[in-house]
Amino acid sequence: MSADLFLRTGADRRLAAGHLWVFSNEVDVQRSPLQSFAAGDVVQVRRADGALLGSAYMEPQSLICARVYAHGLQQALSADWLAPLVARALASREALLPGQCYRLVYGDSDGIPGLVVDRFGAYLVMQFHNAGIEQHESAVIEALRRVLNPAGILLRADSRSRREQGLVERVEVVFGEVPEVVKLQENGVAFAAPVLQGQKTGWFYDHRMARARLRDYAPGQRVLDVYSYIGGWGIQAAACGASEVLCVDSSATALAGVAANARLNGLEDRVAVRQGQAAEVLQTLRSEGQQFDLVIVDPPAFIQRRKDIKKGIKAYQRINELGLALLSPGGVLVSASCSMHLSRADLVLAVQGAARRSGCELRVLEQGGQGPDHPVHPLIPETDYLKSVFSRRLTPAGI
Repeated sequence: MSADLFLRTGADRRLAAGHLWVFSNEVDVQRSPLQSFAAGDVVQVRRADGALLGSAYMEPQSLICARVYAHGLQQALSADWLAPLVARALASREALLPGQCYRLVYGDSDGIPGLVVDRFGAYLVMQFHNAGIEQHESAVIEALRRVLNPAGILLRADSRSRREQGLVERVEVVFGEVPEVVKLQENGVAFAAPVLQGQKTGWFYDHRMARARLRDYAPGQRVLDVYSYIGGWGIQAAACGASEVLCVDSSATALAGVAANARLNGLEDRVAVRQGQAAEVLQTLRSEGQQFDLVIVDPPAFIQRRKDIKKGIKAYQRINELGLALLSPGGVLVSASCSMHLSRADLVLAVQGAARRSGCELRVLEQGGQGPDHPVHPLIPETDYLKSVFSRRLTPAGI
């Protein structure tokens, strides 16, 4: 039988409105001592007067000490509860995205806090972002099997957030069989993703919609894709008709993936790679006198914590400044960020700062965000993390 987690008087308003997080300073620790719970324990979250707010699982050592998965209900965290949530998420993806390649479950936004599942056709790759949801692994696997009957499920429990929490890293096939590399299609372009050894789940579905916009920007252009990973932007730019694409990444393995994905689409004659740290490579390209019509800068998150915002904004400004130095007048700069703590307005200001330092003018043409397989929970701004800004470098007046 699950226990009760009582909140302090007045600490229930956010949850009553539909939020999913309980912070440790909201708990009445006299009635509900946090040390009496273990990660994953299911509790009934109650107002100070005893009224039920919902069911949650515990993370007693964290600032977010409980995560609600069933509002207003006393409900076990079981496969019977999870399967309809997975089915609802699946229906949402199938209604909007062709094929079977997308983020199937996106944590809080799909009502299953701490869980991420990416789908690659018959294969699923899942991530547990905290110890609480991991305690319910068998129920999650059973729910996924009931709804999708996959050929295999791979667990990638090796994220940065897990390491920071001191959790054991796990990468293992937890059901069926999963190959080292799986096929996917995005915007009609074929890719092979290294799900066992690659970054995160092996692929980044979040920029799908922004990459689709390359069809209007890439044709006939010389393109530079910085932090390319396995070519999500660059290969799609080539497929959209770019005359030449150069992909830059520090990982030789990732660049081997670029070459493989170029071959997969018959684009190897238009896609080249350059290995090295992004800033160093961009400076070298500038010394070589290289110029590009379309420069894409999609770095890893430069801001991991709120206290790093100021330093991170400078990092975004610097890398975009280096990109602008290689952008021809009239060309387009695509600036992207996956930093949750960086606002869209601050990314635009960082790009403008880069333009000012580069002695050029920019105009923002359009902005993008995550696709419909990364739905935003309206009460949890942290679920709205992705930004992309398309800007044109103006030609000097009178030319």
